[in-house]
Amino acid sequence: MVHVLSSRTLLRPTDPDRSRAFYGEKLGLTVYREFGTGPERGVVYFLGGGFLEVAGRSEIPPSPALKLWLQVPDVAAAHRELADAGVGIVRPPVKEPWGLVEMWIEDPDGTEIVLVEVPADHPLRYRPGI
Repeated sequence: MVHVLSSRTLLRPTDPDRSRAFYGEKLGLTVYREFGTGPERGVVYFLGGGFLEVAGRSEIPPSPALKLWLQVPDVAAAHRELADAGVGIVRPPVKEPWGLVEMWIEDPDGTEIVLVEVPADHPLRYRPGI
C-alpha cells in the first residue's frame, strides 16, 4: 500500500510568466515554495490540502481532461473579487441540483477551474446521526 505524505498537481503551462501571474496575482494563491531560475522556474502554491506546481513549459496546453476543483468559503465573494481582478468568468455561481454552489473560471491555457462552496447543511459538511 502506498503511504502518501503529500501531493501536488503538476501544471506545465505554455507561457509560465502568464500562468504565474494568473495563479499568484489574480487568484491570489499563497506560495509554498519556489525553485530554479529563469523564465521556467517553478512555483508551488498552496491548494488547501494539496499543492499546485506551475513549472517548466509545454508547447501545447494541458489536456481538457484536467480540471481543478477548489473549495472556497464564499463563492459569491470569490466571484466579485475575481471579476474585479479581470479574471474571465466562464460561468457565474449557480446552486447545482446536488446542493453545491459552483462557479467556473479558466486559467490562461484554458484549464477549467471549478470554485465550489459547500453550504453548511450539505451532506459533505453535515450528516445527522453520524
